[in-house]
Amino acid sequence: MEELVVIPASPSSRSETRYRGGLRAAVAAVCCGLLLSGPAVAIATTVPAAHAQTQARHEEQGRGSLVSAEKLYTLATPQAVTAELGAAGFENDAVRYGVVAYRLVYRTVDPYGRLTTASGLFVLPLTSEGRLQAVSFAHGTGSHKDDSPSMRRGGFVSAPVIAHAAAGAAGVAPDYLGMGTGPGLHPWMDIGSETTASLDMLRAARAFAPRTGHALEREVMVTGFSQGASAALGLGRALDAGEDHWFRMGALAPVSGAYDFGGAELPALLEGRLEPKSSVLYAAYTLVAFNRLHHIYDSPGEVFRAPYDSTVEALFDGAHTGEQLMRGTPGALDELLTEHGRELLAHPAGQMAAALRTTDAVCTDWAPRTPVRLYMASGDEQAVTANTAHCQAALLRNGVAAPVADLGDVDYHGSRHLGSNVAATSAIVRWFSELRRQ
Repeated sequence: MEELVVIPASPSSRSETRYRGGLRAAVAAVCCGLLLSGPAVAIATTVPAAHAQTQARHEEQGRGSLVSAEKLYTLATPQAVTAELGAAGFENDAVRYGVVAYRLVYRTVDPYGRLTTASGLFVLPLTSEGRLQAVSFAHGTGSHKDDSPSMRRGGFVSAPVIAHAAAGAAGVAPDYLGMGTGPGLHPWMDIGSETTASLDMLRAARAFAPRTGHALEREVMVTGFSQGASAALGLGRALDAGEDHWFRMGALAPVSGAYDFGGAELPALLEGRLEPKSSVLYAAYTLVAFNRLHHIYDSPGEVFRAPYDSTVEALFDGAHTGEQLMRGTPGALDELLTEHGRELLAHPAGQMAAALRTTDAVCTDWAPRTPVRLYMASGDEQAVTANTAHCQAALLRNGVAAPVADLGDVDYHGSRHLGSNVAATSAIVRWFSELRRQ
């Protein structure tokens, strides 16, 4: 892999940092991008009254409580981990330990605040050290419920979690609502539910860790790819706001996100600046998923042309594979969208505009107080790199200089977007490991 190039934030009078120190080619294989016993240690802390009340409400609801834990597999030696990561196309230069993986099922809330359950992957290093720092990884878009970390051993989806654990951290990865073993449909690109699912997965991991002889430290390293990059920012914002009485953010490293979904990603999609089939899939998923939560159209025929108006919604039910999604959609946007469907994406109004304002606020409405690096790859065919530039600029306006790491010419199954996840994983593992040693 090429040497990592770090692009600093643009100079500014407020450039001082405020912190210390895919769908196309791989869709048939896994998923798309933006598209797989000792006591807990307590530390006294002062929690603001509002956050204390929020925490009490969460505990009363049972959020983050463990429903079940299932041991999935053990890679007993560093050599076994190295082979697993190598087979998935991931670098393995930071492997120090074997790992053991569990599927956790836990209580959380849906987009309407109602109690539900979700699942996630929890991977621990096979080390005698009792205290571990958690790394939360949020995965990219998948079409099938099984396109989530706890449902696939190794491979593209779970390899980053395994890599962090093999370097000595506790890898924590939510499957998201409606993915994995979770009931219902997945509310795609809904930052609120991605955040609650991620935070409650951390709580479940903390509750389970003592059964393995470990305890999770307060500082959490947060990362995520594509859809998961926005989810990672949502989790980081919640941790910085003190929404949990225990966990605090230690560092933030999102990869190839659609942070400005309405202002950068959708225009690039409509203007043909992204790979055509990916554009079709993301346009379809955007309209279907946003309509489920925000009611932006009354019938599919308003936004999708025949025959897709009678088939597209069902393709995003969590039971269809990426290969089925590819076969069941056209090759060009003009074959998929009606004029009204294109207009909804080009000039959002009403509920659509309100939803996009929330989605696009992940970089604009807060100032991280811990180290931040944004990872991307030039020539990304699915998440236009203007998203990263806009996020960097927004953070800088809030007084945070977040360098951008351009990963160079990286490909995975012919996709630069998916390749950025592979290349960024080893870079982020090394960075987080360095921060842990400080």
